[in-house]
Amino acid sequence: MPTEPSAATAPHAAPHPAPRATVPAHPAHPAHSVHPAHPVALPARRHLTVQPAGTPVLDVTIPVYNEERDLERCVRRLHEYLARTFPYGFRITVADNASTDSTPAISRRLEREIPEVRAFRLEEKGRGRALRTVWSASDAPVLAYMDVDLSTDLNALLPLVAPLISGHSDLAIGSRLARSSRVVRGAKREFISRTYNLILRGSLAARFSDAQCGFKAIRRDVAQRLLPMVEDTGWFFDTEMLVLAERAGLRIHEVPVDWVDDPASTVHIVSTAMDDLRGVWRIGRALAVGALPLDRLSRPFGDDPRDRQLSGVPGGLARQLVGFCVIGALSTLFYLALYSLSRTVMGPQLANAVALLVSAVANTSANRRLTFGVRGRDRAVRHQAQGLVVFAIGLALTSGSLAALDAANADAAHSTEVAVLLAANLAATVLRFLLFRAWVFPDRAGSAPDTAPDTGSGPGPGPGPETAADTATYTAADTASGTAADTASGTAADTASGTTADTATENTPHHAEPKGDAR
Repeated sequence: MPTEPSAATAPHAAPHPAPRATVPAHPAHPAHSVHPAHPVALPARRHLTVQPAGTPVLDVTIPVYNEERDLERCVRRLHEYLARTFPYGFRITVADNASTDSTPAISRRLEREIPEVRAFRLEEKGRGRALRTVWSASDAPVLAYMDVDLSTDLNALLPLVAPLISGHSDLAIGSRLARSSRVVRGAKREFISRTYNLILRGSLAARFSDAQCGFKAIRRDVAQRLLPMVEDTGWFFDTEMLVLAERAGLRIHEVPVDWVDDPASTVHIVSTAMDDLRGVWRIGRALAVGALPLDRLSRPFGDDPRDRQLSGVPGGLARQLVGFCVIGALSTLFYLALYSLSRTVMGPQLANAVALLVSAVANTSANRRLTFGVRGRDRAVRHQAQGLVVFAIGLALTSGSLAALDAANADAAHSTEVAVLLAANLAATVLRFLLFRAWVFPDRAGSAPDTAPDTGSGPGPGPGPETAADTATYTAADTASGTAADTASGTAADTASGTTADTATENTPHHAEPKGDAR
């Protein structure tokens, strides 16, 4: 059990960091060539544990390029807000992207004058490059970033990071497109933002609502494993990180924000939009051909209710059965539509074979990915071949039913054909599930995570060495995972920042104390 820091050592903020470092540009990470040969296991989600005194909980990065006009004002405003409201240690890191004005000098002066400010200098431009460099070097368990103009209302900061502190989520993003968000910006930017996110939903099946809001946070243990998979070093960095995180099964928490557009923004909308579209094409193509081995990024969900064993039910059966039934129902509708369409130009037997073949290939692909959790191209051809064998059995059932109907009534109506085929197809669906589970995907049937979560404070399971800093992270009080997390779903940020600190000190003697001056 870690020792509770005393009132003298519990930091209201991190002590003065090491002298400013000039960081060389981070090399591009080839997203498809640096992955380990075995699954990289993320630590199981749990509340952050006690961090040694002096290490901040939160590291807020502000990437800047030629921001001499706004930098000092925004950094001082952010620092004043965090010192007044944030109940745990924090650090503000200014990541200078090769600025050519007085931005570097201002950063260094702020570092000297404010103990909680650190300055980084990169010799190449790129917001993604700056975030990856700073986040990879940070020792804080929660990493965040925001734009230098502070367009997002800072009252959303604690709701943003509370789910990460509590262990509920892996990443958190601010959303300007949520229903309860309040946004002030021009029609042009509104149109571009909504169109871009619609493109993401349509092309990459993204479920998050706002990819480009400059207000995000991630747990450091997740960032260490996810960032090497992100290739972009510019504005598309956010989108690529979120798409990969979502496809890898990580939990993304969204916070509605109040946001006021900065009319003096230096972002070049057209060039940024074109870069983003090229990134969407690159990621979409990689996902389509299975070039992103996302199955190598796994998490032992020890507290996931879907992994609990039910008496008399094989592990994973309930989840697989629900997924298979949904896919089966959609496949049946797809099959009937194809059959009805094909029936207009060919006989019933040929129309049945064509419709069943096409729907069977789609059904096998969907079940492979969604029901049994198989990703990538490994054994994909074999699985489809086995699926075709299952298709042949289904074809025999449905064709036999049509032959029996023709023998009984050669002039049966089309609606009767459809009804007979529906019954035969349902029987074939049941048989298909059993064959998929026992023969096609036997290694995935009933599979439960084979790595039990570590209940201590040590590192999570997985290959490769872990350091104590990976999991010996600072804690937010239990109320932060309750009051603050609840606040994250709403807008009562004052309650989260106020009552969390008081309740944490009274009710959680073995957790780290919040800042001494929190109100």
